[in-house]
Amino acid sequence: MGNVSAQNFTDSNLPIVIINTDINPNTGQPTEIPDDPRVLATMKIIKHPDGSRNYMTDQNNAAYLNYNGRINIEIRGSTSQLLEKKPYGLTTLLADNVSNNNVSLLGMPSENDWVLNSFAFDESLIRDYISYNLARAMGNYAPRIQYCEVVVNGDYRGLYLLQEKVKSDSNRVNIVKITDADNAMPNLTGGYITKADKTTGDDPVAWNMASYNGDVAYIHDLPKPEDVTAAQDTYIHGQFSSLQLVAGAGNSTITNGFPSKIDIPTFVDYMISSELASNVDSYQFSTYFHKDRGGKLRAGPIWDYNLTYGNDLGEPSRSGYDVWQFDNDDNTGSKFWKDLFDNPTFKCYLSKRFHDLTQPGQPLRHQSLVALIDETVALISEAEAREDQRWNSIWNWTAEIDDLKTWLNSRITWMTNHLGAYTACSNVAVPQLVINRINYNPSTSSQFPVSNDQEFIEIKNAGSTTVTLTGIYFSQLGISYQFPNNSTLAAGQSAYIASNMTTFQSRYGFAAFGQFTRNLSNNSQKLMLSDAWGNVIDLVEYDDESPWPNADGNGSYLQLISTSLDNSLASSWMASSASLGTQDFAIASLVLYPNPVRNIFTVNSSARIDGVQVFDSLGRIVKSTTANSETVEVDANDLVQGVYLVKITSGHASKTVSIVKQ
Repeated sequence: MGNVSAQNFTDSNLPIVIINTDINPNTGQPTEIPDDPRVLATMKIIKHPDGSRNYMTDQNNAAYLNYNGRINIEIRGSTSQLLEKKPYGLTTLLADNVSNNNVSLLGMPSENDWVLNSFAFDESLIRDYISYNLARAMGNYAPRIQYCEVVVNGDYRGLYLLQEKVKSDSNRVNIVKITDADNAMPNLTGGYITKADKTTGDDPVAWNMASYNGDVAYIHDLPKPEDVTAAQDTYIHGQFSSLQLVAGAGNSTITNGFPSKIDIPTFVDYMISSELASNVDSYQFSTYFHKDRGGKLRAGPIWDYNLTYGNDLGEPSRSGYDVWQFDNDDNTGSKFWKDLFDNPTFKCYLSKRFHDLTQPGQPLRHQSLVALIDETVALISEAEAREDQRWNSIWNWTAEIDDLKTWLNSRITWMTNHLGAYTACSNVAVPQLVINRINYNPSTSSQFPVSNDQEFIEIKNAGSTTVTLTGIYFSQLGISYQFPNNSTLAAGQSAYIASNMTTFQSRYGFAAFGQFTRNLSNNSQKLMLSDAWGNVIDLVEYDDESPWPNADGNGSYLQLISTSLDNSLASSWMASSASLGTQDFAIASLVLYPNPVRNIFTVNSSARIDGVQVFDSLGRIVKSTTANSETVEVDANDLVQGVYLVKITSGHASKTVSIVKQ
């Protein structure tokens, strides 16, 4: 172990990151870490698995090393580079010093690109930490972060945040990685990560867009600037230009206005995160957008929240509690931000969302924020003392934290008073569309050898009136599909959305309604059906493990027992292998009596009945009878009073009806 300068750092309640760069053959000394190019190094992360205290002397004990391997590393950031304490970007590598090493660091999902955040200009040491945690608590992806203390080449560098770099990954920004071969529809539609940002470094400006006080520079992040093709640049630039045009014209129609082009909830939440923090960089710098293949343009994830919550580089502070950052004549970003806010319907949803998030028990309630701050302060309190000893950069930490809490209270009050009413978008009626079948891992055969091509989702209209499907879409990343304008679905009818319409028709014998982009997860996935404004119509998060029925590659699919059940519950589903081409019994051919029942009920059909199953209100099978007759009697004496569902099967056909036990 080398001598640690500035102070005798020996142990911590936090993980310890030790980085030693390779020896420079010309000087015989460890290589200095530059801005560019990256240099090679070895990194060890000391983290006791049981959560007990970590010691520098643990660095040679494999049992206590969360990571022990090669990296490349550079100084990162823009203004933050001016400070003596530097932020770093690093990639975990295999022993060949070239290949990326996807690995889990400190419990975060496996990847290879990481950032060591140095808290530039933030004496509280918590602004980024609480902001990213709040964004995730709101249901959005934000970089995962872990506090740590860092030693570089024997020099104690203080407290840092080890955090995920923004990039395309199923556990980060869950979009398709576009390649230079994707230059025609539909592949040209995504996925993209684009940012409004400073033009520091070698990344060229892709295009400039007008703001209400200047221009905003946009930079390609995915694909990388050096890899983007002319067709891709034109396409994604066009998405932003189209948004600017329709938002500026106040076009909020769901057919061709801004709700048809952007994912409203992500833009609403991005503005809430930015404005709650009064982030002086938001909209103009470090502002990410992403768009999946076949999907809408989405705002986020949030990034770079050091100049926030009343903290700024200059005086007087631009990060006031009583100003809108999109409309303060400084770093306001593209015009569409203010234009969206000025639209009454968008502003209504913004106000409603902020109201909901500030209710008791919600993440943006002041009491919740104070609790998060206090928990964070307790976690890093001893490291803060060492940080200040090393850099002499914290004037009065207690006062800084107290001021932050007070500022947040003022900010929440001001925003609540200036967002306006939200009654017009409260309790919005949504159609009775139900996710009724999910085939997420179809079995293969010689005729259909590709499982992914056989996937489907059935959407059923469980209401009594025809539904116009304009604007309705799957709003969670993972798959993309938006119903065509003016399409309809009659009461009781179903729309099958397939992964491959040609394969679907060949296997199932009829045409699918539409085709979604990407594929369903074979493990677990959240499927959210929303209207054009983001109001949730139906939500199912299926899983391939118990208590969910086994429909994982065995020839079965998930079937909702009845549309009257809560399809968010595993108990409301069963595994079915019934043919999709066979219709339910005609109502006239099936009679169940008496209903209500006291003792025995009878099922009579013009077709042969193969079986009868009775389900309770939780979707559990409480009776099951096999048969081979047009008439079946079922003993209901042992059923408790209540409502039950009775499923009658005949061959591959079935029908489910409700019955009341008295």
